[in-house]
Amino acid sequence: MLEIQNLHVKFHTRSREAVAGVSLSIRDGEILGLVGESGSGKSVTAMSVAGLLPRRQCDYSGQILLDGMELLHADRTVLRKIQGRDIGVVFQEPMSAMDPLMRIGNQVEETLRIHTKLSREERRQRTLEALEAVELPDPVTIYEKYPHELSGGMLQRAMIAAAIISRPKLLLLDEPTTALDVTIQAQILELLKRLNGEFGISMLFISHNLNVVRKLCARVAVMQRGLLVEEGATEDVFHTPQQDYTKRLIAAIPTRQRKEAP
Repeated sequence: MLEIQNLHVKFHTRSREAVAGVSLSIRDGEILGLVGESGSGKSVTAMSVAGLLPRRQCDYSGQILLDGMELLHADRTVLRKIQGRDIGVVFQEPMSAMDPLMRIGNQVEETLRIHTKLSREERRQRTLEALEAVELPDPVTIYEKYPHELSGGMLQRAMIAAAIISRPKLLLLDEPTTALDVTIQAQILELLKRLNGEFGISMLFISHNLNVVRKLCARVAVMQRGLLVEEGATEDVFHTPQQDYTKRLIAAIPTRQRKEAP
């Protein structure tokens, strides 16, 4: 489904590669977790897949194939046809990712305006269905609201609705629960599981939180300083990590005992 082959990315302003020869694959309907500390190259990898890499600011090589179509070196016109339609993206901070001057409904249906010839009423109906699919209460009311009128959890659900409205093949989620409290975070994870099960959307879930990845992803890949250092079934990596870096990440996970320690 998705094949990343020997991906290298080096920004002109940095001395080392942001991504140094990463190869990854995601199967149809799979949720893959990508973990590592800040600066490990997770988000740059996702940007490369989404076609959001600032090409004039970096050197890059390798291949990224989505159902056999090469994306890394594709022309911008080709990428624009894929973005939103075949690849959806959910960012960490929905408030900064959404236009504060546009109503929620208009932003959620934007992909349909770009990639379909649906009428205004058909787009509105699809948008209401997407808002309902992400379990937002009273979609008709939400459709008319502005971003500042929604809570963080509701806004993140609206972002997910915008990302899935065209039923993409792949959903890229870059730290989508980091800014949310624990209760809302758990609800978003359950929502993603349900959307994956109902629609079969493949997902790349990026996080520094291994506990979150463990709850959502069957397989996990670990990045350190641009390198892919470990990959495997999530439970195998948690119980028998092979690399010292992975062991340190797991050891740093807060436990009840650590929280209660003076």
